[in-house]
Amino acid sequence: MPDGLGAPLPAPLFQRLAIIGLGLIGSSIARVARRKNLAGRIVVADRSEDVRRRAVKLGLADTVETSAASAVEDADLVILCVPVGAMGGVAEEIGPHLKSGAILSDAGSVKGAVITAISKRVPASVYFVPAHPVAGTEESGPDAGFATLFRNRWCILTPPEGTDQKAVARLAEFWTAAGANVEIMNPAHHDLVLAITSHVPHLIAYNIVGTAADLETVTQSEVIKFSAGGFRDFTRIAASDPTMWRDVFLNNREAVLEMLGRFTEDLTALQRMIRNGDGKGLFDLFTRTRAIRRGIIAEGQETAAPDFGRRTGEENGS
Repeated sequence: MPDGLGAPLPAPLFQRLAIIGLGLIGSSIARVARRKNLAGRIVVADRSEDVRRRAVKLGLADTVETSAASAVEDADLVILCVPVGAMGGVAEEIGPHLKSGAILSDAGSVKGAVITAISKRVPASVYFVPAHPVAGTEESGPDAGFATLFRNRWCILTPPEGTDQKAVARLAEFWTAAGANVEIMNPAHHDLVLAITSHVPHLIAYNIVGTAADLETVTQSEVIKFSAGGFRDFTRIAASDPTMWRDVFLNNREAVLEMLGRFTEDLTALQRMIRNGDGKGLFDLFTRTRAIRRGIIAEGQETAAPDFGRRTGEENGS
C-alpha cells in the first residue's frame, strides 16, 4: 500500500547526510532518507556500541561511525539527534570537522538553549539552521524509528537572524520530501508554544503517574488493574525517554514555568467550580476543550480511531 511519502526523488537532495544520535528521530530520518533518496550516502554515529551494532544489523546507513567527528567529514547536511543537554558538547566535537558550506541542523524540542549552545561552536563557513520535527512516540532507540513518522507532521525551522535563506530553503525541501509540513518560527516563540503543547503535558503525565505509583501500594495493585483509558494515555506519555525529557525541562525552564503558572491558576478555578457545584462552568469548559480535540483531528494531526491515532503495523516497518 502507498506510504503517503510519494515517489523517491530522481536525484538526492544532499550528497552526504550525517545523523548524530540514533534514537527514534535519528533512526526515522535515516529510514526516510533511504526510502526517499534524500541523500546519496548516509553516515550515522552514536556513542553507544549497542546502538551502533543494531544500526549495522538494521542497515540504517551506508557507514556507522564510532565518533561524531568522523561521521560529519565531507557531509553537506548534518542533523544532531541527541538530547538537548548534549547538543553543545557534540557541536564542540564536530565543529572543526564540518566542511565549508555544510548545513548543520538539529531535532531538539527546545530551540533557544540549543541555539545558544551550538552557535558559538559552529564555524562561520557553516550554515546553522535549527529545526524541530514535531513527531514522536513514547518509544526510543534505533528499532523504534519508521519512515512515515514525519508524514503530515510539522517540522518547525527556527533560523537565527541573518541565516542564509538558501540554506533554510534547502533544509525545508529536505523535510518536505520527508513528508512533513514546514513552518518558520522565531526561536523564543517556538519554546513558548511547545511548552504548552508538549512540555507541560508531559510534566503533568509524569506527575500523575508518579502519584499513582505512590498510591499503588495503598490500593494493592488496583491502580494498574483497573486503569481506565485516561490513565493509560498518561502512562504512554510518561514512558517517554527520561534523559530527553529531563534535558527539555532544564533547557526550557522559563517557558515551562510560565505555562505551569497559568495552568495552576486554571486548575484552582476548576477546583472552585467543583467545590461550588458550578455545573454550568464545568459543562462550558468541557465543551470548549472537546472542540480543541476535534480541531486537532480536523487538522490531520490525529485520528478519531480508538487506538488514539497510533501507527499501524505497516507504518512500523523500516
